[in-house]
Amino acid sequence: MKIYNTMSRKKEKFIPLVPGKVSMYVCGPTVYNFFHIGNARTFVVFDTIRRYFEYRGYQVKYIQNFTDIDDKMIRKANDESTTVEKLGDRFIEEYYKDADSLDIERATTNPRATAYINEIISFVEDLVIRGYAYEVDGDVYFRTKKFSEYGKLSGQNIEDLQAGSRIDVDKRKEDPMDFAVWKSQKPGEPAWKSPWGMGRPGWHIECSCMAYNLLGETIDIHGGGSDLIFPHHENEIAQSESRTGKPFANYWMHSAFVNVNNQKMSKSLNNFFTVRELLEKYEPDVIRMFMLSGHYRTQINFSIELLDSTKSALDRLHNSITNLESFQEQSKISNFIEDEKGYIDKLNTYKDKYIEKMDDDFNTADAISVIFDLIKDININISNQSSKELIKYCLDLIKELGKPLGILQKSKHENIEDNIERLIEKRQQARRDKNWKLADAIRDQLQTEGIALEDTPQGVRWKRI
Repeated sequence: MKIYNTMSRKKEKFIPLVPGKVSMYVCGPTVYNFFHIGNARTFVVFDTIRRYFEYRGYQVKYIQNFTDIDDKMIRKANDESTTVEKLGDRFIEEYYKDADSLDIERATTNPRATAYINEIISFVEDLVIRGYAYEVDGDVYFRTKKFSEYGKLSGQNIEDLQAGSRIDVDKRKEDPMDFAVWKSQKPGEPAWKSPWGMGRPGWHIECSCMAYNLLGETIDIHGGGSDLIFPHHENEIAQSESRTGKPFANYWMHSAFVNVNNQKMSKSLNNFFTVRELLEKYEPDVIRMFMLSGHYRTQINFSIELLDSTKSALDRLHNSITNLESFQEQSKISNFIEDEKGYIDKLNTYKDKYIEKMDDDFNTADAISVIFDLIKDININISNQSSKELIKYCLDLIKELGKPLGILQKSKHENIEDNIERLIEKRQQARRDKNWKLADAIRDQLQTEGIALEDTPQGVRWKRI
């Protein structure tokens, strides 16, 4: 298996620290809002990578953090007259709803930054003792230039980084490139007691600390969106390796951006889509397959037209599966017949091609093409005259190859029912919020699709009309 390592800028053979095991740390969301399609690509990509490692027999320890204290959260909590903790609780719950709906498997652990305050303080204290950090008026800064390899992930020297970055002017810092690992409390902000006074952690130190405590001094893979290469991951490396003297991660992986209608996603351009909005209209398989239709290191362009095209392609796959299920019921032959055994060998060549593509830096785009080729072959060669055993083998193989990608695991019927349940839950929330207009609109939408709702003391029931 080969992985493109952002650090070396080339594909490298994957050799885990412990044979048969993989340790992965992937930067998760800052929990102050619903996650959007750009976030979703990162979450789906690394969920797929984790699934594929497991498919290949590895035991994966997968950590994805929640940043539940930062400037954006403080501002949002103040705007909503709530606490940062309550805001975090709310959007962690909302994250799970959307991630579960997208069939993103739960991480081994989803640590919250605020649960590691004591460990973060110890981490910062070690950096101060080693001379890599210094305190000024309750703030603690990392001495960037003391870490001689700073810039090795982004491939730039520190002078170029300094010239090309936006740096907050703070004359108290020894150098403009130094960054905060601990921030002193400002009026009205949440804070914790520390050797430097009341304060809170800097963003970069959180991930270094949680990775260290949950996975060890060196991990196999650290991942995230490409926007995190600098400064977040660069700063994580500097902090972690200054403390331990060891490599922080052996492989660095980054997923590329999602553009919307060939433009950067922005609320001001009115091209901003949350996953929750899309899940009201599209099945999870559609969104996942769209996100994986390009190589994870390649920027993809999002549009409703492209999503509709993906839906049509996926419908063709589901229709083929439905036909196979029908053939299986109609077939009068139970066991393999002699001339079918050679066809099994042919089917297995598609599995070999699929593994070859995925082993080559998780090339999901080509892997999906292999699945389409497989189903095309099956459509030509399988009928109700085939044995039940052969048809079952075909269905199992399709599901097997779809599983690492998180697609083709449910029948089309099951996906439709899931979407109905999601709309009913949205209607229930609208009713709780006394948003009667939205609640009525959802009821009318379902009715046009042939679904009648009945409100009962036991909850909402639905039936086809």
